[in-house]
Amino acid sequence: MKSMSSGIANSIQWVMTMPTDNDARTATYSPGLDGVLAGETALCHVDEGEGGLRYRGYAVSDLAGRARFEEVAYLLLFGKLPTRNELQDFATQFAAGCLLPGPVEAFLGVVPPGAHSMDILRTSVSLLGMADPDASDCSHDANLRKAIRLMGQIPLVIATAYRLAIGKTPVRPQADLSFAENLLYLLTDRRDGETTKAMAHVLDVSLTLYAEHEFNASTFSARVTASTMTDMHSAITSAIGTLKGPLHGGANEAVAEMFCEIETAERAEQWVRTALANKQRIMGFGHRVLKKGDSRSAIIQQHAESLVRICYDHRWYEIAATIDRVVQQEKGLYPNLDFYTAVAYLLMGIPRELYTPVFVCSRITGWCANVMEQQDHNRLIRPRALYTGPAARKYLPFDLRS
Repeated sequence: MKSMSSGIANSIQWVMTMPTDNDARTATYSPGLDGVLAGETALCHVDEGEGGLRYRGYAVSDLAGRARFEEVAYLLLFGKLPTRNELQDFATQFAAGCLLPGPVEAFLGVVPPGAHSMDILRTSVSLLGMADPDASDCSHDANLRKAIRLMGQIPLVIATAYRLAIGKTPVRPQADLSFAENLLYLLTDRRDGETTKAMAHVLDVSLTLYAEHEFNASTFSARVTASTMTDMHSAITSAIGTLKGPLHGGANEAVAEMFCEIETAERAEQWVRTALANKQRIMGFGHRVLKKGDSRSAIIQQHAESLVRICYDHRWYEIAATIDRVVQQEKGLYPNLDFYTAVAYLLMGIPRELYTPVFVCSRITGWCANVMEQQDHNRLIRPRALYTGPAARKYLPFDLRS
């Protein structure tokens, strides 16, 4: 890297001397890689200014609600917004990939009761890799084909597993529906009507907002795996396993659980003040990188509010707004994207245990784009560690050990 911002420079906490074969060199250490520039990317720029997040130069605020999620996926994978003909070709390729191989369908039919949805998804992606015709080909074109197939297969895996678990028959995507409309249909059976159309629009916005976010934990995990030049499905499996962890994924699900625990707007203020007094973490606030607030939050809040008016259900939004006001007053923290997304997903009737898998339906585009970018310009990711163990010791025979 040619330059480092003062903010990143200030985040470096310790300096260590690491021995090499013949000499020592000075390296920086930052716990959790906080503030460390670990690579280059042309995919996403985290801008804390007015632009907010940018995908390949386009402000997410400019894309969300104007470009369909399919356009955003094309942008991330191909590097440009599609023409009408390009988008149609993309949709045709995507539709052709909306099939699950026999071994995956068989696995989904024998999933143990109570299995975690992310475990099912992780194992399914591994199986998809074994059945993919381009499985071992890491060329750019092969990775692109795999990415498009995964975009279609992952929603099917999630919906099929869920429907079988609750005793419902799996359904197929409909050719006349958009990606977001199909996802809503697969998960909730909603298909027709103005309310469903409005829900699908807000879902589409959320998918755009979640699609990519630079070197977060799951994306970085995918890139580390991809840097060994293994196959894309292995890298995506790494990402899914990383996202399952409670410090990364599941935040919007936790927010929804909090809303359901509070139950009514009248109880919200007392609940949150008691929680704060007890040093309890309020889910959906703050961000590891976006210290000045998450610009995506205002976008989804606006769309969630519009959905409230259409659904004539104000409960979840009023609970959220009360918590938002109190936490800002008492802690100076701002809601992140997950907070008002939970309001929208509750109104849509998406099962709470599927919120993180729905996130994967969006982020799969960013993950795949990162895998492609890593392997197109690859250097094995191999950092060093700060050794904190004992000093040099000599081996002692059993008789001399105490």
